[in-house]
Amino acid sequence: MSSLSLAVRDASTMLRRNLLHARRYPSMTLNLLLTPIMLLLLFVYVFGDVMSAGIGGGADRSAYLAYVVPGILLMTIGGTVVGTAVSVSNDMTEGIIARFRTMAIHRGSVLIGHVVGSVLQSILSVVLVGAVAVAVGFRSADATVLEWLAAFGLLVLFAVALTWIAVGMGLISPNAEAASNNALPMILLPLLSSAFVPVDAMPGWFQPIAEYQPFTPAIETLRGLLLGSEIGDNGWIAIVWCLGLTVLGYFWATSKFNRDPN
Repeated sequence: MSSLSLAVRDASTMLRRNLLHARRYPSMTLNLLLTPIMLLLLFVYVFGDVMSAGIGGGADRSAYLAYVVPGILLMTIGGTVVGTAVSVSNDMTEGIIARFRTMAIHRGSVLIGHVVGSVLQSILSVVLVGAVAVAVGFRSADATVLEWLAAFGLLVLFAVALTWIAVGMGLISPNAEAASNNALPMILLPLLSSAFVPVDAMPGWFQPIAEYQPFTPAIETLRGLLLGSEIGDNGWIAIVWCLGLTVLGYFWATSKFNRDPN
């Protein structure tokens, strides 16, 4: 077999391993998945009328539902990759990586298995949260097939970017608790973005924090694709953020993994 075939085979084996772990120990995935669902229901049914009036949609819960869903979908990805950081940290601290290093397997297959498995779980989580959003009344009738494909591509690209960053966080963490804490910004940043209120409605001193981060341009781009709102420069800014985080996370994770003897 060629080296490429061996690498693909080993990466597929590691992917199956991670998916089996997720199936056998679903508690963390379910806990992280429940957070965006609870936030969706809370903001729509408890704060929906008030929040809708605040963003200029009148006292209309359905208007705020349409506004908040794109942010919730990207928050779902941020929450899912926290589990990836914990999983990578467990592998590093429980000795299985040391065992893998003694075996004739492609060195990068371990990380590739984590990344691909996490992206698949993120997309599945987005589909489940999206199904809940549709069940409570979210509709995107004006989006074309091309816009739906672009929205899906953005979600996948965003999941890849955050996953590589989460893998790096897991590699530098001494234990699972530290990995969970290190990855906490993945959950906090969406709360500080335009996910729930427009940036213009925030205090002036806080607007730069919400604007100059990866979640806000991604949310505005996804919102524009699904709802037909103005995208402006957010599209290319979101792509630059995704590509930059992917490259940063990849080189950070691979350099740490190759250097760490444990």
